[in-house]
Amino acid sequence: MSYQALYRVWRPRTFKDLVGQSHITQTLQNAISDSKFSHAYLFSGPRGTGKTSAAKIFAQTINCEKMPAKEPCNECDACLGILDGSISDVIEIDAASNTSVDDIRDIRDKVKYAPSTVPYKVYIIDEVHMISVNAFNALLKTLEEPPAHVVFVLATTEPHKIPLTIISRCQRFDFKSINNKVIADRMKEIMEQEEVAITSEALEAIALAAEGGMRDALSILDQAISYSDDEVNMNDVLAVTGSVSQEILTNMTEAMFEQHTETTLQLFDEMVMNGKDPGRFVFDMIYFLRDVLFYKTTANLAGYLERAIVTDAFKQLTEKIDVQWIQDAIIAMTECEQQIKWTNSPRIFVEITILTITNRHEQEVQQVQVSQPDATIPNEDIQQLINRVNQLEKHVKELESKPATAQPAAPQRRREPTRSRGNSYDIPYERIRSVLDQAEKSALQKVQSQWADFLEQLKRTNAPAHATIQDSKPAAASNKELVVAFKYEIHCSLFLDHKEMVESILANTISNHLPIIPVPEQNWLEIREQYIQNQEQTNPQEIQEEQPVVTEAQKLFGEDIVEIQD
Repeated sequence: MSYQALYRVWRPRTFKDLVGQSHITQTLQNAISDSKFSHAYLFSGPRGTGKTSAAKIFAQTINCEKMPAKEPCNECDACLGILDGSISDVIEIDAASNTSVDDIRDIRDKVKYAPSTVPYKVYIIDEVHMISVNAFNALLKTLEEPPAHVVFVLATTEPHKIPLTIISRCQRFDFKSINNKVIADRMKEIMEQEEVAITSEALEAIALAAEGGMRDALSILDQAISYSDDEVNMNDVLAVTGSVSQEILTNMTEAMFEQHTETTLQLFDEMVMNGKDPGRFVFDMIYFLRDVLFYKTTANLAGYLERAIVTDAFKQLTEKIDVQWIQDAIIAMTECEQQIKWTNSPRIFVEITILTITNRHEQEVQQVQVSQPDATIPNEDIQQLINRVNQLEKHVKELESKPATAQPAAPQRRREPTRSRGNSYDIPYERIRSVLDQAEKSALQKVQSQWADFLEQLKRTNAPAHATIQDSKPAAASNKELVVAFKYEIHCSLFLDHKEMVESILANTISNHLPIIPVPEQNWLEIREQYIQNQEQTNPQEIQEEQPVVTEAQKLFGEDIVEIQD
């Protein structure tokens, strides 16, 4: 196969080519030129930031025939042999497939032999965190006191998984995510040498999609070149990465701010129908709103925009929208981004978030309108309202002055708590009242004491099921059933898809099978309050007998002074 991917062709060959890591390259170059380099290094950082490339460049430089130098010459036999892998003294090991103790013991046995071709034998162990604990222990002594002709370079994306005893024996270098501008500049340089036409907007979009990784950026660039015809433009990059165009983001933000619910949902539906990923939309929207906030705060921050291009439509949007709304929208989108990681239906969560942002300030506006009535109301109407209020107050005082005649209270018909509009979940009121009739405090306390262990076990077993029930709490329990109050109504509906599995894990945790009755938290408070009121009206004497302290307090201080709170 003659063609090579861009990230392989343009893999760094010198420290100068290793962009975005000057704090590391300068330190290594000074150590090499002074012949004061260490026997063991640990390179850690995100993927695609140059860890393995830096290790190979380091191995070339210390073995270069023109040593001491700050860069490999890439011309001598040693440099060329390390590049093409023909020199056996530079050993690159993939720890993901060589994790056993025997693999490390093989290294330990061969370390004592002197290099055959170059001055130093270099072991580059990639993804070193994959090595087993026993293998790390086998490597420990060799890593601490290797022969003078051996250098170890350990590379990893997850340094927290490496034992501290290993880390303490290495010089550690943390590679950073590469800045988007640096990535774009490097890609522009490569495209000029490859003689491929590409727009600056396309380069910026690729840099953002790469999320700080140079290798990922070159892979996306390779795809965009294959997809495009003559010139790589913004639409080509959006098609390859699945990102959302700024025009859609602008229209969506404007519709949400102006509370055009139907328009907002139509735009989102069209976007999904065109193949855009809802999760990617959330990611792009967060960055776009961030850019809107930066530009609105001060136009001098235009150089820090990562997702947005300053156009006339963008400027008009920033003038129209307010800062508090942007901040609230970013927070809501960020919460949505976390939630959709644990669900099989990300579109539902995104739609709910969009509706929440669109309608969030509606109630606040109504409250302001109530507290600040229209000044155009005629004074005559206001005077009439004042007169009616005065008449009502006079009538109330007259009733208070007359002795009240006791009348038997008419039995009140039990009514259902009001449901919210558009409720897609049918609340089983009778089952919940049945649980309250048979509720036992000990049963609820048993569930509450082991609820955290149950959630932890559920998270390990089934993350989507855990996501539906993590914001809930046991509300009431009998020996036969359990009422669980959910923070959001939609979680009640989603929970039903995992009900049997969740109840099975709960039964294993508390050693008792309790069918779970889900109920939204707001409805639960209404049901509970109404149940207490009905009990007080039906059996007031029993309630006083069950509470002798209340009865005694009423005798001492009077019923008018004593206030009973549950």
